Amino acid sequence: MRKHKILVVDDEQLIRWSLEQSLKKQGYEVTTAASGEDALRVLREETPDLMLLDIQLPGMNGMDVLEKVKDLEEDIIVIMLTALGVLETAVKAMRMGAYDYINKPFNLDELAIVIKKALETGELKREVAQLRSEQSRNYGISKIIGVSRHMKNVLSMVEKVARSDASTVLIQGESGTGKELIAKAIHYESSRADKPFMAINCAAVPETLLESELMGHEKGAFTDAKMLKKGLFEMADGGTIFLDEIGDMDPGMQAKLLRVLEERSFRRVGGTKDVQVDVRIVSATNKDLLAAIEDKSFRNDLYYRIQVIPIFLPPLRERRDDIMPLVQHFISHFNREFGKNVKSVSKMAEKFLVEYNWPGNIRELKNIIERAIILENEETMLLEHLPQEMVAKTGGPGTGPLSLRLPPEGIDIEDVERELIRQSLEVSEGNQSKAAKKLNLGIDAFRYRMKKFGFL
Repeated sequence: MRKHKILVVDDEQLIRWSLEQSLKKQGYEVTTAASGEDALRVLREETPDLMLLDIQLPGMNGMDVLEKVKDLEEDIIVIMLTALGVLETAVKAMRMGAYDYINKPFNLDELAIVIKKALETGELKREVAQLRSEQSRNYGISKIIGVSRHMKNVLSMVEKVARSDASTVLIQGESGTGKELIAKAIHYESSRADKPFMAINCAAVPETLLESELMGHEKGAFTDAKMLKKGLFEMADGGTIFLDEIGDMDPGMQAKLLRVLEERSFRRVGGTKDVQVDVRIVSATNKDLLAAIEDKSFRNDLYYRIQVIPIFLPPLRERRDDIMPLVQHFISHFNREFGKNVKSVSKMAEKFLVEYNWPGNIRELKNIIERAIILENEETMLLEHLPQEMVAKTGGPGTGPLSLRLPPEGIDIEDVERELIRQSLEVSEGNQSKAAKKLNLGIDAFRYRMKKFGFL
């Protein structure tokens, strides 16, 4: 584990020496400087994690140094060392970006606690910044796979919405079409990207708990409320809250949500004061909300409030051009995850994947590719690697004539035999040995029939 670097800046040699010895004993790497000019020279050569900076320095004073430090490296934690009587200056320093101030003469043990806390806070901020940076890379528009005309239109809309000040967005689409992914893209492509993205599934939280989850509660608001709890709206302040499956929200909660949308404020459960928030609300549903309005299960006024910017995600069966790019994406992903080496998809498997109707949409496609990669070890994904019950259910390749009844006018048995030979070769990618096994024939008998029907 690397040592944290601390730069001590003070014009008094005894203070520099005392701090250096104490901090080194605590395991820190310490550099000292006797003036502001020296401190800036050190900063140009190395970047400390924390700086102890005396306000009253000869030449360039501590306030001037602080300003230049923040211009050079904003993330350096600066703790000001102040003499009694300059409290107003110390407070000004904190407004300029200093983390804290310590009055001279200081207690070394107390200073050690302040430094430890400051470094922990800095580490946490860096981790949060790194996480948000990774999320921005992982959930940006460029990460959404869509080459079809439908998806290009959707992504164009997402880009416009993300850059706008639109406060409410409604994403509609069947289950598994990627509504949360679109919601995250809207957030991470916007000016709110460095603020929280909070998500909740309205259908998964019991009606009695949903208000507390969204609005929070005061201590003692109900039996188990032993302390104040902030809700998702409060925690998402400045950012985005994603209300998934909003169509399943209880009508009573819908009325409370409408108030938040209209007034941008709410009261915690058991509270008496309004809490103001600035959040973008992205809602999603797989239900027909207009039908829900007709049967009185969804409020008309809430619908028109949340669908200021509507985005409709088409089902996978209506964007078949996206299927194979998605397949390749999931193959690459699961190759890395499971240490496999699937390089391609056979023509028959590709034909089926593209023609299948995907009732579970992208979620179903992802699960099927994951299953195939876990269970198989070949470099080419074949039709037989896909769930056979799915192939059979859809009347996919290899199931045609076997699923037909004998027509009233009859049929030529040789036509049936010819079709079986053709299909077995097609499913087996032309491998005669595999094709013969599928028909429970020896290789010689199979080749005889191939010649008979003109396949050889």
